[in-house]
Amino acid sequence: MITVLAGGVGAARFLEGMVQIVAPETITAIVNTGDDFILHGLHIAPDLDIVTCTLAGVIHPEQGWGIQDDSFACLEWLGRFGGPTWFQLGDRDLALHIQRTAMLRAGATLTDVADHLRRALGVAVQILPMSDDPQPTHIITAAGEFHFEEYLVERRAADHVLDVRFMGAAQPTPAVLAAIAHAERIVIAPSNPVVSIGPILALPGVRAALRESAAQVIGISPIVGGKAIKGPAVPLMHAIGLPATAVGVAQAYQDVLDVLVIDQVDAHLQPAIEALGIAVIVTDTIMRGAAEKAALARMVLHL
Repeated sequence: MITVLAGGVGAARFLEGMVQIVAPETITAIVNTGDDFILHGLHIAPDLDIVTCTLAGVIHPEQGWGIQDDSFACLEWLGRFGGPTWFQLGDRDLALHIQRTAMLRAGATLTDVADHLRRALGVAVQILPMSDDPQPTHIITAAGEFHFEEYLVERRAADHVLDVRFMGAAQPTPAVLAAIAHAERIVIAPSNPVVSIGPILALPGVRAALRESAAQVIGISPIVGGKAIKGPAVPLMHAIGLPATAVGVAQAYQDVLDVLVIDQVDAHLQPAIEALGIAVIVTDTIMRGAAEKAALARMVLHL
């Protein structure tokens, strides 16, 4: 079994490559839920939905989030009534959130819901929320404290970031710990180290489980040439005292990582990363299309 620690878009695209190389049933994705929040009375789970819908082949291909060819009639009417419209939820997208919320209110766990939704969409990869408990990620800025999605989407990541906090006292599920313990290979996907992978690693026992696992732990840097492939990783890394480079990614995962895969443009950083006790593989990490996704996954799985 291959276990992948995953955020949203970058992880989903890497998983698209993996399912071209190995049987999807052999892959388990542990997905960040620190982005989850309540809007319109509905439980929104951005990273879970991005991973599920990408693997189902229904994601908006350019955006990497939202449903392809979705309509927005409901959002338009919400705006008429004075409701918030800053988070772009399409009509088909809303169906996911309505079903998730109904199941949660009926007593299902978030793990139950994630499994139900991925099966309904024909996804063979096992998708596990990092926890069944809430642990929202808050961004502390010069303008105040905001939920990560408010900071990212509503405020367009424009505020100067001072700190990042994981709220609540969530616990990893038994399924998450088992997926780590029984894995033959563990991959930390090219996701934001602070707000995508960070919340997973912050759960009690997860770092220890990764260290104790007999599996090789391989990370893929989402920072290339000092820039994030997608999202606000650079200011967030600076806010918690990490350099926004592949070296900073290595420092974030230093106690759990065996190998870090970095892009060719960062080859000069290899000695600094190896000085942290982490082996380095230098390759092309930019996933421009299906062939590049498969090539990166093949390289990682055959290390």
